[in-house]
Amino acid sequence: MPTFAAIDIGSNSCRLKIARVVAHQLKTLHEDREVTRLGTSVFDTGLVSPDAMATTLRALKRFQRAVQQHGADRIRVVATSAMRDARNALAFQAWVKAETGWDIEIISGLEEGRLIHHGLMSAEPAAAGRVLLVDLGGGSCEITLSEHRRIKETVSLPLGAVRLTEEFLSADPPPPEALTQMRKLITRELRRAYRKIQPQHINMVIGTSGTAAALAGACAALGEASARQGIKARRKARKTAKRKSALQSVITDMARAADVRKLAAKMAKMSLPEREAVPGIGVRRAEIIVAGAQVFAELMETFDLPGFCYSPLGLRDGILAQMLAEQDARAAGHKEFEHERWESVLATAQRYGVELREAEPVRAHALQLFRELKWLHQLPPDYENWLAAAAVLRDTGKFLNHQGYHRHTQYIISCSELYGFTPVQRTIVSAIARYLGKSRPQPGDRAMRNIPAEEHKHVHRAVLLLRLAVALNQDRASDVLHVAAKVYPKRVYLEVQPGRTGAALELWSLRKEADYFREVFGRELFATLA
Repeated sequence: MPTFAAIDIGSNSCRLKIARVVAHQLKTLHEDREVTRLGTSVFDTGLVSPDAMATTLRALKRFQRAVQQHGADRIRVVATSAMRDARNALAFQAWVKAETGWDIEIISGLEEGRLIHHGLMSAEPAAAGRVLLVDLGGGSCEITLSEHRRIKETVSLPLGAVRLTEEFLSADPPPPEALTQMRKLITRELRRAYRKIQPQHINMVIGTSGTAAALAGACAALGEASARQGIKARRKARKTAKRKSALQSVITDMARAADVRKLAAKMAKMSLPEREAVPGIGVRRAEIIVAGAQVFAELMETFDLPGFCYSPLGLRDGILAQMLAEQDARAAGHKEFEHERWESVLATAQRYGVELREAEPVRAHALQLFRELKWLHQLPPDYENWLAAAAVLRDTGKFLNHQGYHRHTQYIISCSELYGFTPVQRTIVSAIARYLGKSRPQPGDRAMRNIPAEEHKHVHRAVLLLRLAVALNQDRASDVLHVAAKVYPKRVYLEVQPGRTGAALELWSLRKEADYFREVFGRELFATLA
């Protein structure tokens, strides 16, 4: 059974989770976490400090030993807010690559929110109806509204606990003026999020990450008798949950809004040693808990929430769930993942004025050629989805300018939020859509520069398939043409059945690709009428 490893390089800590696929589900084998404070210097100077780099790299090397011990078949390493903001992120990526061989993906805040949602929904049966997810990390806060296990809206706010602490809370305990300024920023950002999300009729609020865990634990330990009884009940529930199947709820602690506000006000007046002594907070969390508590307290107030539940699931669980969905068609989340990814492609096409009715025949022909010429092109299975996405998005560049629109298309696709596509995958899709004019892919091109060298041959072949599909749809006023592909040892025939207006233009366009076809596949291309 395949084994996956997910590594989350956050602004405050690095996390590792390794899981094995058992009966089309994930079984956790190993977890690890280390506080590295990667974002501390970034939010102050815009640069990751050498010390933070070295500390993070030591944690990653320890993670690597665990990954090797468990024989992980696939590893995905993602970085979030601190690396998004750092001007020297490329230097750190190169250092990690040299020391571990791992490629770090820097994901957007919206992609971070989507993965967190995917991870929680794939393993949390209790999260039904309208659910608000709140992930407060070191550099950013992702708030997601989910309805019937599908994302309705996601926002990413610059309200991370480390970021706010570095910007406003340099003194300990913080002065009232600094707290007031920080609260104004938090209130402004949360009101903006409220207007976008419109979180009415919420059935459940779930907080993830270390700040949510600390607040939930601290609220449970406020000293009231009912809280002490709740702690005992929760401890018993945790022991019971370990004996239950993975389908059982993983939500453990709850925090009422009134307790969160009370705790936030109380800790704002404490010194660091006093905060360290608060049950549930911990030594390292005490350094940034004031900012985190203020965000949660204001969130409860602005969104008019009764409180939140805590779940230990997070970004790394979403990464693992996506790897499972991509690889295992029988996994529970496979269809949902494919649906979500394709909806993102369609939404991007519509945003840039693509006529989907006109793009659909090109997509259909591209996929038909992919399947009928599979023995010839020998592309990896993932290219089927990437080719379909490129076929739909190939005209997005016209939104900016019809002249040179292929270059604009490449830029738009590579920079767009395509859910479910990694940065490298987006770059490959953008390159496939880029070369539909006179130019051909070259290793030094901007479109090819960030694509692994071993993929260049595949991109050439996918580009040619899409060029043939476009050639089959030259006359958009006519009905969709039918084509059949026949492969022989030295030649390939594309037999076109003419439509109401014939197929002369399409045959001419196909024959123009014969030289490129011979260059890529080493066979002659013949386009004929059926």
